[in-house]
Amino acid sequence: MAAPRESAPLRALLEGEVTEAGLALDSVVELHQNGSPVVRVVVDVTGDEGEVDSDTLAAVSRAVSKAMDAADPIAGEYLLEVSTPGAERELTRPHHWRRALGRLVRIKLREGGTLTGRLVGVDEGAVTVEVDGEPTTIALENVKKARPRVEFGSEE
Repeated sequence: MAAPRESAPLRALLEGEVTEAGLALDSVVELHQNGSPVVRVVVDVTGDEGEVDSDTLAAVSRAVSKAMDAADPIAGEYLLEVSTPGAERELTRPHHWRRALGRLVRIKLREGGTLTGRLVGVDEGAVTVEVDGEPTTIALENVKKARPRVEFGSEE
């Protein structure tokens, strides 16, 4: 199975449709799932706060579908998925980290080990996570993988 890959040509094709809808194009990935081609388009709000409402997502999905039909960039049939990043999207870009400020995050470090704590600071080259009440700053180059965690229940 081929690994998912970001598609620069599809990004170029769809970026205008997404920005015209007032959203940001987070990623466009081509992959194969169960032997069938899939184009996965992920859209998000343009700033560091807010969420994509279902009406806007439906409208941008229709616009992306029309653009794909008109350009016909993929031979044969394929599945088109247009969605938002989800609650536990991988944190790979600075704006992903900024959107996760205040949330619980789990970070796998390049040199091994993991760290779970509350994200309390983000700058261009590092993040600060509060672990057991102590702030820990980590250079982004030392992060292998990171995701926000969904928290259930209420704190009292």
